[in-house]
Amino acid sequence: MGTLWVAGLAAAAGGARTLGMEGDCRAPQARSSGLPAGGGGGESPGGDAPLPGSSGSSSLLQAEVLDLDEDEDDLEVFSKDASLMDMNSFSPVMPTSPLSMINQVKFEDEPDLKDLFITVDEPESHVTTIETFITYRIITKTSRGEFDSSEFEVRRRYQDFLWLKERLEEAHPTLIIPPLPEKFIVKGMVERFNDDFIETRRKALHKFLNRIADHPTLTFNEDFKVFLTAQAWELSSHKKQGPGLLSRMGQTVRAVALSMRGVKSRPEEFMEMNNFIEIFSQKINLIDKISQRIYKEEREYFDEMKEYGPIHILWSASEEDLADTLKGVASCIDKCCKATEKRMSGLSEALLPVVHEYVLYSEMLMGVMKRRDQIQAELDSKVEALTSKKADTDLLTEEIGKLEDKVECANNALKADWERWKQNMQNDIKSAFTDMAEENIHYYEQTIYYGPIYSSCKEKEEMIQNTHAHTA
Repeated sequence: MGTLWVAGLAAAAGGARTLGMEGDCRAPQARSSGLPAGGGGGESPGGDAPLPGSSGSSSLLQAEVLDLDEDEDDLEVFSKDASLMDMNSFSPVMPTSPLSMINQVKFEDEPDLKDLFITVDEPESHVTTIETFITYRIITKTSRGEFDSSEFEVRRRYQDFLWLKERLEEAHPTLIIPPLPEKFIVKGMVERFNDDFIETRRKALHKFLNRIADHPTLTFNEDFKVFLTAQAWELSSHKKQGPGLLSRMGQTVRAVALSMRGVKSRPEEFMEMNNFIEIFSQKINLIDKISQRIYKEEREYFDEMKEYGPIHILWSASEEDLADTLKGVASCIDKCCKATEKRMSGLSEALLPVVHEYVLYSEMLMGVMKRRDQIQAELDSKVEALTSKKADTDLLTEEIGKLEDKVECANNALKADWERWKQNMQNDIKSAFTDMAEENIHYYEQTIYYGPIYSSCKEKEEMIQNTHAHTA
């Protein structure tokens, strides 16, 4: 049964050895946030406290934990938003704010205080002559001095969240930006304005903003501040101040050209990082498919089982000899239904969102590696031009110096953020599987108690039916 898959995966994750990138990363370490690692503003399962036995090392789950049968059939799963890998958001601009640079360094004496609290709630449907869309209320409470007030309330639609993600990628091309939930759903899984879908998206958007708020660098981004505080007309005006269409097109063309050219000598640590991302992507996608299949099978099992209780009650009314037995069976079925429904709720709220978020993270990481390679490829092309003396030597030497600084900054930012992301990922996945294992243990404790009662009732029922058959 699908439950055994979840229990097996959970047990494996809970007792897993850890594996990470070998080698010492000497980049500045990111400042820890006020929330536990991997916390998403209270939405992340198991985010209230770190797991016992989890260390602060940069290690990851063992690849063996995710080493599942890859011959699984394709399932109906959420489509992947192409914008996650869209290189239109690439910009050579690196963060120059001293505050951004300072917050990439961890100070031992700095207290871990959370000073930014964000809540996403109250989805509201809007219908116009052109389109129908949903907005979400965003409440921000803060004690930071750079904010004009201690509390803000605004409404944002999905396109506004997408704009924020793209702006963060432009300003910090080699930082790991939290993923957004997909824009579209295909294969008839859910209807776009279905209440369940809207609630699922609301939770994902809540986690998106809180992961940014907990990030030591992204949390101080000016566009993030505007997103949280500006009224609708102010946000619209701020969006128009960004790079124009022609500028974005030029950046895209250059990015594509550099990606086609490739990187001649990617550092070994980034080769290992890229290999890890590829393996992680394969395994987490497989776990996502298996988890979706388990949930689908559990739903079908639950829908079928809950029909049997009323049937046995009706049957008991017409069979005096079987009345007590049939009512006992109906009672057992009802209790099993409630236990199964609770376990399904744990699966849909604790495990599925976490696994699927890291499917999206794997895509985001591939985009980050491409942007890092593009910055290095630009440096390589200038060095090659200087060697062949195809342009002004003095001008090229100056440009190369600037590009070398940019590459070093990009590499250090990625290495520091990589370690932070790995620790959060390990905590999130271990917590999700541990919570799911506990749910399964509780479920089996209940069903073990109900099982003998059900079996006894079934035996009596079959005995009476056989007696009636022989009499007839």
